[in-house]
Amino acid sequence: METLILISCLVICYYTGSTIEKKHYENIKAREAALSKTLCMTYGKAFSRSTKIKNSYLVSSSVVIGCDYFKAFLAYFRNLFGGNISAYESVLDRGKREAILRMKEQASARKAHAIINTKIETVMLDPLGSKEHPKVCVTAYGTAIEYNNLD
Repeated sequence: METLILISCLVICYYTGSTIEKKHYENIKAREAALSKTLCMTYGKAFSRSTKIKNSYLVSSSVVIGCDYFKAFLAYFRNLFGGNISAYESVLDRGKREAILRMKEQASARKAHAIINTKIETVMLDPLGSKEHPKVCVTAYGTAIEYNNLD
């Protein structure tokens, strides 16, 4: 009986988590498509030096995202036997993309044309084995550049 309850809880957690994750990915893809043509972003210091810079400022965003119970269950067993915990890869991907999108939205709201020298930091808030549910914090930051006479 306990096994049946455990299996049904895992099935419910799987479907709930995958539905929420799918909706989040759809939201991310729509926002990425809207911002892809309006703002340039680099991970280095290279940018157009031929156009005069009107303004520059720091843009940053942080996202805390956790995994669902099913992924935490899989990760717990994977941690026992060792190896790559692939259940967390989509959590890290969603966190990174969401942090970059929020940073781009912040720069776009201030009429920036580009974001240069973008950096991304990742911190595990509740590591495996703790009593809390595993969560990751992703922080993205960069320098937003507004050029003269590009509007």
